[in-house]
Amino acid sequence: MQAAPLHAAEPAVTPAAVFADKPRMKLLVPVSPRRRVWLGVAFFAVFIGFWWAITASGWVPPHFLASPWKTLQSGYDLFATQNFIRDVGMTVWRVVGGFLIAAVIAVPLGIAMGAYKPVEAFFEPFVSFARYLPASAFIPLLILWVGIGEAQKLSVIFLGCFFQLTLMIAMIVAGTRRDLVEAAYTLGAKDRGVIRRVLLPGAAPEIAEALRQVLGLGWTYVIVAELIGASSGIGHMITDSQALMATENIIAGIVVIGLVGLCSDLLFKKANQRMFPWSLLR
Repeated sequence: MQAAPLHAAEPAVTPAAVFADKPRMKLLVPVSPRRRVWLGVAFFAVFIGFWWAITASGWVPPHFLASPWKTLQSGYDLFATQNFIRDVGMTVWRVVGGFLIAAVIAVPLGIAMGAYKPVEAFFEPFVSFARYLPASAFIPLLILWVGIGEAQKLSVIFLGCFFQLTLMIAMIVAGTRRDLVEAAYTLGAKDRGVIRRVLLPGAAPEIAEALRQVLGLGWTYVIVAELIGASSGIGHMITDSQALMATENIIAGIVVIGLVGLCSDLLFKKANQRMFPWSLLR
């Protein structure tokens, strides 16, 4: 009698298997990583198919909505002949620069607000007020104060990210389990020790997740900043294409923003999982 292998190979996940699994869906039951990838790809396929059907049927004039194939051709032309990679690089630099400036100030301030209630009482009313102010409304003032150069664009991204990030981190740190804090004090830890050994390790994964989410806001504000007074960047290309009614260029620019943002999001998520592996146990 032949013995069964100790580790049976995992069955391959195909699109057919993914959709055949539908009757087995249950509430809050996670899916495997490969099945998650297939489902995500399936949505993109459905979306592009719907887009192609609308443009191919003639329901929408081509100068209002370019077809997927024409958009793909336009994207290739932008990179191959119009040095679009430089615009993408400038936009990425602005997002990263403005986001890092906001994070460097917001992370320690948010930790202090979450750990010390007097600090929270001092800053929280203004931060809560300021986070409802649209960063785009400051653009005329920023042009007056710092001109139309890079400082204006970095300032818009900073204003769009800083207040949201500060409040999110303060709430995360303030939500630390009280029993762990009390246990640390009972064992003789001082305030600095409690922050270093209890508050920060417990809140670090969620702080990293907050940084990942707010980075997405940076991509929203950079396009707004580049629509006014910019001579480079994806937003600048979109503005020029609007004047020429080149909708295929506009859609190609939007798709590139989505792809770059998706790549940065995945890299951020992987880095968080590697830096804080205990977050996967939650």
